[in-house]
Amino acid sequence: MLKDRILSAQGFLQRFDVDVLIFVNLCDIRYLTGFTGSSGTLVLGRDEGWFLTDSRYTTQASDEVSGFNIIEYRSQLEGVSSLLKGISAQRAGFEAGHMTVALYNELSATLPAVHFTPIGAELDHLRSVKDAEEVQLLASSAEIASTALLGILDRIRPGALERDVALALEFAMKSAGAEEKAFDFIVASGKRGALPHGKASDKVINSGELVTVDFGAVYNGYFSDETVTVAVGKPDERQREIYSIVKDAHDRALAAVRPGINFKELDTLARDYIAEKGFGSNFGHGLGHGVGLEVHEQPVVSFRSEGLVEEGMVFTIEPGIYIPGWGGIRIEDTVVVTADGYRILTKVPKELQIIT
Repeated sequence: MLKDRILSAQGFLQRFDVDVLIFVNLCDIRYLTGFTGSSGTLVLGRDEGWFLTDSRYTTQASDEVSGFNIIEYRSQLEGVSSLLKGISAQRAGFEAGHMTVALYNELSATLPAVHFTPIGAELDHLRSVKDAEEVQLLASSAEIASTALLGILDRIRPGALERDVALALEFAMKSAGAEEKAFDFIVASGKRGALPHGKASDKVINSGELVTVDFGAVYNGYFSDETVTVAVGKPDERQREIYSIVKDAHDRALAAVRPGINFKELDTLARDYIAEKGFGSNFGHGLGHGVGLEVHEQPVVSFRSEGLVEEGMVFTIEPGIYIPGWGGIRIEDTVVVTADGYRILTKVPKELQIIT
């Protein structure tokens, strides 16, 4: 798997007419080398590659990284500049979205003979199509998270604090094998549901409220992302109506997922339906995003996206309606694109669940 990934990355050398590529994004480095530490730089050439890190990680790198020359440096600038001089690199491409301005300026000043080429969105798409191993890890991460939520649903009850629900969910995930929570969980009840990123607070959950829970796990470095909205006590007519609109928008977009469709078209299917029902101004964010070694990565599924869906991509479908002073509803699943459609990785049923 790593060999195929490296070959894909090396394709950018010819595409951008550079001698080497400099990777500083740790997720890209892990993707290409298997390194799981928190400090390192990868320099990839046409026939050879170099992994550079400091003394804290040289032993770990020797265990995790194969097929690359491992170099210990005292500083990133010193290590990378010495290497580029040593291999007589004349043109170096780098991750424009991840290298700091400070490091770029320092490298440019230290190596005036090297022409540095910023590579942006193209490299950002390197991880957008997942291989079979990645899909399995993503499925395992999603299953851990979904099972954990189903196991603590009874904690979402009148009198409970939002933060206590989040804490119970985190404990359940880690007990089930998660390395970490994917992000600070969103637990937003009642009027706080109008906050798309309403992190769990000290608010008390009351009967008659909707509660939105946005959660995910990390398993072997891979993330999951899922959102459910549940009713605590019997929902009223308006709660049922708006939930039904969001669920229908979710299902319409989901049913259209297949290789070759435009991301913008998927977003439009959900967005136009919500607008037709009178809530167009209450759905402001994009329909979804890629999930992998980061919880938000390429591709982006939104009204601004121009790309096409490809087999092997993994992304979310998450429409929502948010009404200030009333609350909000979001429904989110993560899917992997198959040859003729999709497969849902997240496991919590998305019919409205009523907790009594």
